Amino acid sequence: MSDAGRIERVVIIGSGPAGWTAGIYCARANLEPLCIQGTPRSDPAPVLPGGQLMLTTEVENYPGFPKGITGPELMEHFRAQAERFGTRVIDDDVESCDFSAHPFTLRLAGGATVRAHSVIIATGAVANWLGVPGEMRLARSGGGVSACAVCDGALPVFRGKELAVVGGGDTAMEEATYLTKFASKVHVIHRRDSFRASKTMQDRLLGMSNSVPHWNKRVVSVIGEERIEAVELEDTTTGSRSTLPVSGLFVAIGHAPATEFLRNGSSAAVALDSQGYVTLATRSSATSVDGVFAAGDVADAHYRQAVTAAGMGCQAALECERWLGSRGIH
Repeated sequence: MSDAGRIERVVIIGSGPAGWTAGIYCARANLEPLCIQGTPRSDPAPVLPGGQLMLTTEVENYPGFPKGITGPELMEHFRAQAERFGTRVIDDDVESCDFSAHPFTLRLAGGATVRAHSVIIATGAVANWLGVPGEMRLARSGGGVSACAVCDGALPVFRGKELAVVGGGDTAMEEATYLTKFASKVHVIHRRDSFRASKTMQDRLLGMSNSVPHWNKRVVSVIGEERIEAVELEDTTTGSRSTLPVSGLFVAIGHAPATEFLRNGSSAAVALDSQGYVTLATRSSATSVDGVFAAGDVADAHYRQAVTAAGMGCQAALECERWLGSRGIH
């Protein structure tokens, strides 16, 4: 916990792979980092301290775990390692930031105020979900519903099965094309009569013999108890309903970066792009505000992988340490 009159050398906002990795590096540099890890919430989409891996059962592509590991277990390891070296943790949310002067001032939802010489933003991004019956229950239990085909699509449980992807943009095309390597058939469900994706991405997917588009359809429920068995579809033009048997559902309708607190009455706000992601300097984790850095999915709309987020957390911590050192703050 931060003392009322203390000025923290570095505060990390967020507790996914990027945040905990930044904590490990900052703590080993004797910066005594304070991590404000967030609190659980469910509206408008489920968010848990630890990031999107908290909704992932099997993780097979993170280096160092040849037999795989669950997302929550992996985040427990990250946190334990950060705390081992002295990272302190607050269970609260940052509501607004005043970056207009040094030291910075962070206002927390619980009413406390934290002052800091430097800040690392690692709040991640939240997948957009359909919000239909059965979806979140099976996503949380590892029942075959996912928001990341690249993360989960190669798992043995999906290989050789019929799978479904919901979406019509470039991300949906990329995820569906990836799944064609493993699935017997990939059903691409889109609510309109044409995809929004670039023609190149569309042609690549539709050129696959095991891809099947479903136009003017939307998922209205996910069927299955312990695992997904089918999705119920509604025709967006006629209203008629049908059932499509599948063994996996991948929701690819975009992500929303967790940057609302940076616009919530914050002073000298960090620059964001048109989608709300934090804008970084070229080949750097530095933001538009001197002394504020960002790492992970909050600044990465492209890769969105745990390993890349962790790498960005390392980068942010190293740059933050050098920034503090250049100002005589050790």
